[in-house]
Amino acid sequence: MSVTNLEQKIQASGGVLNMLRSSNLGPVIFPGIPPEFTNWRDEQRAWQHSVVMLEQSFHMTELHLRGADVLKFVTMFATNNLADLHPLRAKQLVMVDQNGHMISDAIVFCEADDFLRVVGPPTASNWLQYNAEKSDLKIEVTRDENMIVPRPGRDVFRFQLQGPNALPLMREVVEGDLPDIKFFHVGEFKIAGQTVRALRHGMAGRPGFEIYGPWDAQTAVRAKIEEAGLKHDLRKAGSVTYASTGQESGWMPRPFPATYLGDQMKAFRQWLPAKSFEGTASLGGSFVSDKPTDYLVEPNELGYAKMIHFEHDFIGRDALLAKKDIAPRTKVTLEWNNEDVFRVLRQSVGLERPRTKFISLPIPMYATYEYDSVLADGKPIGISQWSSYSSNAGAVLSTALLDHDAVEMGREVTLMWGEPNSKRRTVEDHEVVGIRAKIAPVPYFEKTIKRD
Repeated sequence: MSVTNLEQKIQASGGVLNMLRSSNLGPVIFPGIPPEFTNWRDEQRAWQHSVVMLEQSFHMTELHLRGADVLKFVTMFATNNLADLHPLRAKQLVMVDQNGHMISDAIVFCEADDFLRVVGPPTASNWLQYNAEKSDLKIEVTRDENMIVPRPGRDVFRFQLQGPNALPLMREVVEGDLPDIKFFHVGEFKIAGQTVRALRHGMAGRPGFEIYGPWDAQTAVRAKIEEAGLKHDLRKAGSVTYASTGQESGWMPRPFPATYLGDQMKAFRQWLPAKSFEGTASLGGSFVSDKPTDYLVEPNELGYAKMIHFEHDFIGRDALLAKKDIAPRTKVTLEWNNEDVFRVLRQSVGLERPRTKFISLPIPMYATYEYDSVLADGKPIGISQWSSYSSNAGAVLSTALLDHDAVEMGREVTLMWGEPNSKRRTVEDHEVVGIRAKIAPVPYFEKTIKRD
């Protein structure tokens, strides 16, 4: 039988975990820009000490929803309240399945009363596009795919300016006065004679703006900003730096999506191509279970509990309501021990055998969904997921979900590094070893994103 959709691929692979554990795909690909423009250490430090330009023009998937019922449609899937979403406003969109497990999150931009722009990972756009195509509401859906497969251009360019010097830089390059843009609102103005819009927010936990405008306007806009940015110590972030931006703020960008499980999601899996993001993704790390449900996460444990709005109907509402006061695990930052990190790194590249798993810096991850076991006193207490080296912290940090009673700030735990019995050719032969880590807060640094 020819395998054309995700459901068929899962069945042909002997189950979803076997499919994902056999995929050679590594971490997320960020196309269109070099790994580093200068060096990732100083590029990281720029969002704490000056200003960084974070490129989003190439890797972000956009779904465009148009029509009189766009807000009604999106509200059906949003765990959070979108009642105050109006033109020149944006909100985070958090979506779950019928059992209250995470599918994806994204940012929804309200460009007009009848035009919503959903920007984020393919998991978000895929879920909304599938439902839009079978909806009877007055909506039209089009997709502006990312440029992992290169093509001439897109609807808009998009980049962020983040850091303490972002605001003075913006005031300098904007023609006339910079509008007073409230947090997670959008302003419109001109730069270099080009009309652009900007979302006020802070991806790296620092004050910032996400600027976007017509694709053909980007050359003039960039030139103006880069020229003015010289005196503000502007750094352009390469692809490896971009992948580390959410680490210090504790955002978990790649939870295992509930898409893979359950009969209620079967029709969606049959709609998804076998070569979709979900169909080619990989699962890696030292946490190994034969139960796919052990990899699922819930919005409460990701820090979204206060955002959930039960006064409207949405997919997963009843399940989340039943456990609204329960967060199965606590989200924390793990600060890896430098002595252990460099011991493991040294043993991974030397002649000594057995080897350890190589730690690539600044992004140690080697799978789309990476799950590493965390132990305390030799007993499992949770999982560690997204990880990256932070030049601002001087250590590898990872975002982890740990049992409530195991969480004590400053407590030393052990992260198990490596992938036992890996089936993937991209993973070298190695032994799984422990790396000491210290429990630290989420976010790691205090956020200042709402400060002028």
